[in-house]
Amino acid sequence: MQHVKVPQDRLGVLIGDGGETMREIERRAEVRLDIDSESGSVAIDAVGDPVTAMVAPDIVRAIGRGFRPDAALSLLDNDMRMFDLIDIDEATRNKNDLQRQKGRLIGEDGRTRELMEELSGADVVIYGTTLGIIGQPEEVQAVRRAAEMLLDGAPHGAVYGFLERKHNELTRGADLQPSN
Repeated sequence: MQHVKVPQDRLGVLIGDGGETMREIERRAEVRLDIDSESGSVAIDAVGDPVTAMVAPDIVRAIGRGFRPDAALSLLDNDMRMFDLIDIDEATRNKNDLQRQKGRLIGEDGRTRELMEELSGADVVIYGTTLGIIGQPEEVQAVRRAAEMLLDGAPHGAVYGFLERKHNELTRGADLQPSN
């Protein structure tokens, strides 16, 4: 049995309308979820295939860090799909710096975060003091690198250029397939 802590304001999303999301996670990940709505603690117990159940804590964690349930459940779609979390707080000196860094990662009208998603193919969510990523390993790596560049003070233009190059690398393989 594993335990995952979920912020109070995300418990409703985890449970879903009439318990729908919770049942979907239980069914697809072959686990039983015991949610303590007082503490936000979620006990995860494997009831089916233990390998499938290994993904459940990441699904619960991802929903807790701001992902939509369907994005979190996509971790079950493919063995290589992964969830990664960057602690923005570690790269900041104080509350003002944290706000500034979050602003850099989100960008004007959310454009930087959107570009990270569009150009990498990964899902990206900024919630609280974390940046969460769900995607294939190379997509997650591209977003992680872009976020680190921004947190280190790189200009947005340089980061966009990096993401464009990564996007071209990631999609070039698909372009090389012979078309009939």
